[in-house]
Order: sequence, then C-alpha cells, then structure tokens
Amino acid sequence: MKYMSICIISFFNLIFFSISLFIMSLYFIMNEYVIFLEWEVVSLNSLSIVMTFLFDWMSLMFMSFVLLISSLVIYYSKEYMSGDLNINRFIMLVLMFVLSMMLLIISPNLISILLGWDGLGLISYCLVIYFNNVKSYNAGMLTALMNRIGDVALLLAIAWMLNYGSWNYYYYLDYMKNDNNMMLIGGLVMLAAMTKSAQIPFSSWLPAAMAAPTPVSALVHSSTLVTAGIYLLIRFNLLLVNTWMSQLLLLISGLTMFMSGLGANFEFDLKKIIALSTLSQLGLMMMILSMGYYKLAFFHLLTHALFKALLFMCAGMIIHNMNNFQDLRLMGGLSIYMPLTSSCFNIANLALCGMPFLAGFYSKDLILEIASLSVLNMFIYYLFYFSTGLTVCYSFRLVYYSMTGELNCSSLNVLNNEGWIMLKGMLGLMFMSIIGGSMLSWLIFLTPPMICLPSLMKFMTLLVCVIGGLIGYFISKISLFFINKSLNNYMTSLFVGSMWFMPYISTYGLINYSLKIGMNTFKNFDQGWIEFIGSQNLYNKLVNFSKFNNVVMNNNLKIYLLIFILWIMILMMFLMFL
Repeated sequence: MKYMSICIISFFNLIFFSISLFIMSLYFIMNEYVIFLEWEVVSLNSLSIVMTFLFDWMSLMFMSFVLLISSLVIYYSKEYMSGDLNINRFIMLVLMFVLSMMLLIISPNLISILLGWDGLGLISYCLVIYFNNVKSYNAGMLTALMNRIGDVALLLAIAWMLNYGSWNYYYYLDYMKNDNNMMLIGGLVMLAAMTKSAQIPFSSWLPAAMAAPTPVSALVHSSTLVTAGIYLLIRFNLLLVNTWMSQLLLLISGLTMFMSGLGANFEFDLKKIIALSTLSQLGLMMMILSMGYYKLAFFHLLTHALFKALLFMCAGMIIHNMNNFQDLRLMGGLSIYMPLTSSCFNIANLALCGMPFLAGFYSKDLILEIASLSVLNMFIYYLFYFSTGLTVCYSFRLVYYSMTGELNCSSLNVLNNEGWIMLKGMLGLMFMSIIGGSMLSWLIFLTPPMICLPSLMKFMTLLVCVIGGLIGYFISKISLFFINKSLNNYMTSLFVGSMWFMPYISTYGLINYSLKIGMNTFKNFDQGWIEFIGSQNLYNKLVNFSKFNNVVMNNNLKIYLLIFILWIMILMMFLMFL
C-alpha cells in the first residue's frame, strides 16, 4: 500500500500542476506575456552565479502537456508495474526524468539546459537498463553513448558562447544571427538536437530503447527525451532560417522519415513498430521546422505526444495480456477479447494517420498543405507525401494483424479488459487525442492560416492516406502467404528492416574492426616475436643463468678441485712441450 500511494500522490500532484500551467499559458497567450526570472544562487564579492528561467506561452503549454502525460503514465504504472517490488524506485526515476525535462524547457541558458539535457540522458539510461538483463544493458549503453555525442556538441557550444560574455543565448539570437560564432553555435546545437531526436545517422538508439518498461516508452517517445532536441531547435529557430544548416536538416529529416516509415512496414515487433513511427513523426517535425515554421512544428509536437503516449499504453496493455509476447503474428482478434483497449488503440492509430477531426489531422494536414504551398524541390516534396502514405500503410498493417482474424497465440491466454487502472489512464489520453488537435489549433494560431491550393493538391493528402491504407491492408493479406516467406525475410535481413544498416554501423561497425586489430596485435606482438625476443626471452636467459649459478654454488669444492687438477694438467703438458 505504501508503494501504491506514491503513484496516487504523484498522479494528483502532477495533474494539479498540469492544469495550473495550462491556465497560465492561456493567460500568457491572450496578453502576450513573457516572464524572465533571474535567481541569484551565490553572490561572493564580484562573483555571482545566477539561474535564469524563461516563462512564455510555449514553455508553459509544453510543461502542462508533459505533466499531463507523465501523470497518466504514472497512474497507469500503478497496475502495470504492480508485480515489481521496487516500484517506488521506478516512480522516483520517472519523476526525476520529468524534472530534468522541466528544467530543459524553462532554461534560456545553455548551462542550465545542459543540466536538464544530461539529466535526461543519465536517467534514461537508468530506465532502459531497469530490467537488468543483457539486452537492456546493451540498449542502455547504445542510448547513453549515442546521446553523449550530442552532449559534447552542447559543451562545445557552451565554450563558443564565451565569446559573448554570457550563456544566455536568448539575448543574442536576434542581433547576432549572421555572426560566424553564432552560426557555429547553431550548427553544434543542431548536431545535439539530431542525436537527441534520433535523426540519421543517430537513429539506431531509438528502437533499441524499447528494452525499457512500456510506461517509460510511453513517456520517453511521446513528450520527453526525443522531443528535447526538437524543442531546443524551436528555441534556436532564428539561426536556421535561410541557411545551409536548414537545407541539410531538411534533407536528413526527410530521409529519416522515409527510412523509419519503410522499416516499420517490414517489422513484426509491436513496440518497435510504434518506435519507428515515433522516428517518422520526429522527421516530419524536423522537416517543417527546418523550413522555418516553428509554431507548426511545436503544434505537431504536442498533438503527437498525446496519441503516441496512448498508442504505447495500449501496446503495453496488449503485451501484458499476451503473456509478454510482442510479435504481431501471434496476435489477432483482439477487438473481440479486448474491446476497450482496441478502441483506444484504433483511435490513436487513426490520429497518427491524420484521420479528419482527430488530434493528428489538424497538425499533419496543415504541415502537408504548407509543404505544397512552399517552394520545394520534387525530391523533398516526394519524401513528405510518400512518407505520409507509409505511415498510414504500417498503421493499417498493425490494425490488420492485431485486431482482425483469429487469435494465433496459446489458447491458455486469458484476454480481458479488467485492468481498470490502466484503462482509466488510457481513456484520459483517448479523450485528449480526440479534442487536443482542435483545441490547440484555436489557441496556438491566433488567426486561421489561409492556404489557397488547386483542388487536386488540396485533396492530395487525403488521397495519399487512402492509397497508403489500401496498400497496407492488401500487403498484410498477401504477406500471410508470400511475403513472409520470401521478400520480407530477404528485405528485413538485408536493408530495409535493419534501418539501412544503422544499428550494425553504430555497434558492430565501430567495435568489430577495433577488436580485430586488438586481437591481431595481441597475438602477433604480445604473444608473438616481441614476446619471444623481449620479456619472455630475457626471463628464460635469467632463469638459465640462475640455474648455472646455483649449480656452481652447490658444488664449489668439487669445481675448485676439478679446476686445480685441470690447471696442473695444463702445466704438465706445457712443461712436456718445452
């Protein structure tokens, strides 16, 4: 009961703070307020250490959404993690994780951003290795080391900020945006954001982080860890406008979106499909952000957080009931056995696809229409629309495998909807996934955006989604007979399913050759000629000398007599010759 009370207390506190911050954000939007707080932590002679906090509508609204999702995830964990004896430790880690995210959101200072940034990295490592097995340890190391690259980039940006006399980047962005030093800082911040938000070539850690408990995945992949990079770039958006950095980021994020969407269509692990879906949406946010529409990127960030957290929570409920099986091919007919969970799952999936009037529709449709309205080359335009079609394709494939047909797993499984505590957490997010998009579109955009397009381009988003859904459905039906046996295994093992070889490049590619060089060096030098000529040979010589010396010492009288006789004999021979 003591452990359960921690969940309930955390839930109510976080909900209270979430509602309070949301009301404050509304007040700030209406009155166009920005509050900049400075807290002097230490003052000693001429030295003063000052903590700065920035409160505007964006930071307050993002904090309210993070707190809302984390409160529902903690409430969900009360039942999901009920078998864990250390659930209080788990809740404390989650709360520290949320606190690190809060610090990052309200910091206009690179030093305090680094505190929150490193806090996220460290605690995410602790959460990924939570189950203490080899797989989770490897995933945790990959996550921590990949994010370490971004931490180094942020440290270098802090070092370059010394040129301005202060680390409060907010003071300098507008006036110094064409300065070479500030451009370099922007490039380093972009690199840090790419590692945290898992863009190519740093994508391999995001599916690996699925080794964490499902409530952690719901939190990490919706509103905290992976969105930290996006949020940081939204704050630094002035440095990206009309520069080579924005063009590079546009290409990389487009390829990330395409790669993850394609990979999800060849994946059979339920959680990994949703992780690749997160990667695809992060690519979409980065693309629209690199085009200069930071409010639109922030809008999609919030709506995506709602339905993605719900999607993970539904997946956790399904895995919980399937005796911890995650393979899609072992599921089927779940809509009959788990109707409430299936309803939440389908609503989250439709919101992800951009179904009209659900949360994802308002942001995704606007992003694609803005892309049609902008001056883009055909390759980037193709990446936008084709990747959107792939999103619908893998979503329908996911629904087809899990919700329809017959149950394919053990007949001893008892599938039910009796996890009422988990269901309450999911229903709260389901409600937000339905109304969240329209609510945010009224709040964030004070005037409705006017987009004038030809009718064919206007309907293009809907057309791409319908075609993607049909392809996903038919491929799923056919794959039961053909693709499973031939194309899928070939493609998965070769290129598409392995995220364009990125997991191999970032693990075996880095380790394999260095280990082989080390092994050859050890064999040929440490255990080869160097060993024979050097230390080993010297040791053998000293041993032989010692043995000889020992023989001499033990038999010295005999040796002296023998030498005396030999000496006499030599003298006699000498005299005889004379």
